[in-house]
Amino acid sequence: MKEFRSFLAPQIRHFIRYRQASQRWNDSSYEENLMLFDRYCLENYPGDTMLTQEMVDGWCRQRHTEANNSCRSRIYVVDSFVRFLNGRGLSPVQPPQIPRKEMRTYIPHAFTQEELSRFFHECDHIPVINNRKETVIRKMTIPVFFRLLYSSGIRTNEARLLPRENADLERGVLDIQYSKGHDQHYIVLHDSMLEIMRRYDTAIGEIVPGREYFFPSIRNSHLGRGWVTKNFNLLWRGVNASHATAYEFRHHYAVENINRWVGRGFEFHDRLVFLSKSMGHTTVESTKYYYSIVPGLSEIIKEQTQAGSEWMMPEVPADEET
Repeated sequence: MKEFRSFLAPQIRHFIRYRQASQRWNDSSYEENLMLFDRYCLENYPGDTMLTQEMVDGWCRQRHTEANNSCRSRIYVVDSFVRFLNGRGLSPVQPPQIPRKEMRTYIPHAFTQEELSRFFHECDHIPVINNRKETVIRKMTIPVFFRLLYSSGIRTNEARLLPRENADLERGVLDIQYSKGHDQHYIVLHDSMLEIMRRYDTAIGEIVPGREYFFPSIRNSHLGRGWVTKNFNLLWRGVNASHATAYEFRHHYAVENINRWVGRGFEFHDRLVFLSKSMGHTTVESTKYYYSIVPGLSEIIKEQTQAGSEWMMPEVPADEET
């Protein structure tokens, strides 16, 4: 846990422990924004000893350069912190006003087979520099990590924060307890991916013994969000001219599954439900979002289900990692 230094530090640490115990904590997003709020209070109210409405309103006020969704992401954890204090009689401060969620116009990249082949070839040919431990771990981890995203539709956060004990490599099942909606779900690995992960588990265990996370960093912690972005961009841009992100493997997974189901009749809806569960969505409606943002795919859904526009979800869930 990072060091909080304002007068709120003890209450913040209590709040974090509570959320972690409830499996409702996101290190990469919540902790960063809560740290910024802590610094704001320390710098602007150095002599205060109690949280005030002025502090919360000042920090949570939407900035001129800030879109609604960005503001929502920044202040969400502060809103939760205030409600946590209120529920225990520790503060009379009113929770902040959260801007309305905006519809997103983002369209994910449509991967081609040629692009994917070039990318995974790069993943498989990462050099080891002077036999340094960090480059050995990187060479071993990258091909497995990105293939897991591609083959399972797992969220990038779920993969990098996956505890070793939650990967059942005998049955080929991942127990995802850290998730967007904080609801536990399971991912069944394809046989080929299971074999890759078994080999990786044995090899990385010799370099990082007793690791807590399936994909460990050199310090035997979890990989950071920046690690995913940096390595994907470096490898992708080295061989492809198009723009893409690692998270778009999740979109690709949904699209590829749907395309294989065309013509299956009544099986279509059942398979859609299975897909929704495996991707960690609490409702099928959340899964349908992917179809509305992919050109042409919404027509496939409409044709297969004879449903109207209510099938189309206009916006992504608020805390879905992008």
